[in-house]
Amino acid sequence: MSRADPGVIERAEAAAPSAAYRRFLRAERRGHLFVRLAQAGLLLVFLLFWEFAPRYGLVNPMFTSYPSALWPTFLGLLHGTANQPGILEHAASTVVATVVGFSGAMVVGVIVAAALWWWKRLYRVLDPFLVVANAMPKIAFVPIFYIWLGATLSIYGMALAISVFITILMLHAGFEGVDANKVKLAQTFGASRWQVLRMVVLPGSVPTLIAALKVNTGLALVGVVVGEFQSASLGLGYLIQYGSQVFKLDIVMTAITLLAVLSALMYLAIAALERRVLARR
Repeated sequence: MSRADPGVIERAEAAAPSAAYRRFLRAERRGHLFVRLAQAGLLLVFLLFWEFAPRYGLVNPMFTSYPSALWPTFLGLLHGTANQPGILEHAASTVVATVVGFSGAMVVGVIVAAALWWWKRLYRVLDPFLVVANAMPKIAFVPIFYIWLGATLSIYGMALAISVFITILMLHAGFEGVDANKVKLAQTFGASRWQVLRMVVLPGSVPTLIAALKVNTGLALVGVVVGEFQSASLGLGYLIQYGSQVFKLDIVMTAITLLAVLSALMYLAIAALERRVLARR
């Protein structure tokens, strides 16, 4: 019988994880499981309180409905009526407007932030205006957008307006925060300003781009729903407005719950994109 090569055994032992590392991995898995169980527990407590508080007279059920009523209401709204589209059509309209809104905000934000990074004097000129524009309550522009853009385009306008200024400010801060030594090194090797932007600044700002995308998703959704309150005849914002006008809180709560689900799905999609992008870096 041939004897194993001692060098092979040593390399295998070196490659095997140590006991301390295995304990670390088990602790990480337990921590991850604890977080997920805590999240599920908090959601369960919230749903139980929402279900039983109206039943025991702690709150008026007319104003809150019940979690147990959401699924039957969803099924009742699924196919719609002659005068009312189904709830999935409302949800699709809201999702499309949200995606268009935050995509437009990201495109405009990257272009403007790159221009502000390129021309420092332009940034000094526009900085106070951008800060003021970002601080203004965008809901005040809903009737103006409705007059300017019409019923449909005003929704996209609100989604863009509510997210584009914070995007510009975030991305410009990310561009300026790129390691100056990397920029100087690229310039030392003869890189043009465009090459520095394309090969150093933009790749170095990927975490900021992902963070801006996360922020934009929520802001664009808020803008879409606010716009749908004012002018739409389709969308979850319109459905919430309609349900409140006819005092059908089951419809309102079902639409709000669907908004929460859509928000969670969009967040998970962006988180998956973040993991994939950062893994490649």
